[in-house]
Amino acid sequence: MRIHDLSMPITGDHFRWPAPRAVTGDHSDARPFQVTRIDISCHSFTHVDARRHMLADGETIENTPLTEVAGPCFIADLHDLTPGEEVTQARLEAALEGHSGEPIILMRSAWDRQRDWRSEAYWRDAPYMSREASRALAARAPKAVAFDFPQDYTIRLSLDGICPPITEHVTHDEILRRGITLIEYLIGASAIPGPRTFLCALPLKIEGADGAPARVVAIDGLLEQPLSTQPGGRP
Repeated sequence: MRIHDLSMPITGDHFRWPAPRAVTGDHSDARPFQVTRIDISCHSFTHVDARRHMLADGETIENTPLTEVAGPCFIADLHDLTPGEEVTQARLEAALEGHSGEPIILMRSAWDRQRDWRSEAYWRDAPYMSREASRALAARAPKAVAFDFPQDYTIRLSLDGICPPITEHVTHDEILRRGITLIEYLIGASAIPGPRTFLCALPLKIEGADGAPARVVAIDGLLEQPLSTQPGGRP
């Protein structure tokens, strides 16, 4: 069994997400414990979107069932996407060939191998989902969809202070609005052999929040274990 960490480190010098931090304590007798405080958005770095992010009456993050963000995952291979390429419905359907109802779908472009996730180019040059592809993905009725690239074209516009109408954020409009959880901004997914893995994306349990940072891992080999050794399996 091998565990792949798919999470962006929460760093204090990212150009998109300032993450001010303060460190107190110096391990002396007077101040023995080092304590770090950080100030970040719940939608920065690798995170999970709750339905409240899109819907005024949607569930907040602490009420998002963990069964939606941990389970068998199908990897839709999009590693040959080029900078600025739109993911069409035809491209999506080809990548989903072999999907047999796994509750989580990982859209893997390995984009972090083309651009450094810390750089502005990672966000401005990224491939993105078309509305038709987003709608077709939602039609598969997964519990969650994970992306390893900035999946909405509007994300790059936000860097210039532009906020288009909500319907133009197509994965949110077509997927999250339909009650399918979004897991965003993964890195390192190219290391997963695929096409199937066990994905676990556990968001911080922040009461009343519309999303939360998450440590996301893929676990190879877990799906091949007997039922009695899997989480929730009978002895």
